Amino acid sequence: MGSDVADRLVDAINAHDLDAVVRCYTPRAVGVGPELQVEDPEQIASYYEHAWQGFPDLRLDILEKVEAGDVVVLQGVVTGTHTGPYLISGGETLEGTGRRVNVRCCLILTLEGDLISSHAVYYDQLESYTQLGVRLLSPAGPLG
Repeated sequence: MGSDVADRLVDAINAHDLDAVVRCYTPRAVGVGPELQVEDPEQIASYYEHAWQGFPDLRLDILEKVEAGDVVVLQGVVTGTHTGPYLISGGETLEGTGRRVNVRCCLILTLEGDLISSHAVYYDQLESYTQLGVRLLSPAGPLG
């Protein structure tokens, strides 16, 4: 049962289908991650809409899926080409760079019945920024 909703979510993400994404979540679902702090399915859909705007060819490929009770863990790879505006940490918008990203990720989905009640996503944010050419630190000046 958990596999079904996880598969539906991945299919919806890859189809860039916001309605199908929302149908995977309970009405009070929450989501957390490096750039994600949301409290209902519409905010979760907005997160994906924003990602698709920055990466119109964004795709999530699942490498491994594990179910344990009411939890489904997905390990995957997100790929896409950064051609549109993308909100990064600190509230800054990074305009399209034309660069491709290929970043491993982990999604932890907690279920309530056959829907997702909690969505946590983890990935190497530094790796994604490096692939996009984002400089997070300014060069150090001379010591002394």
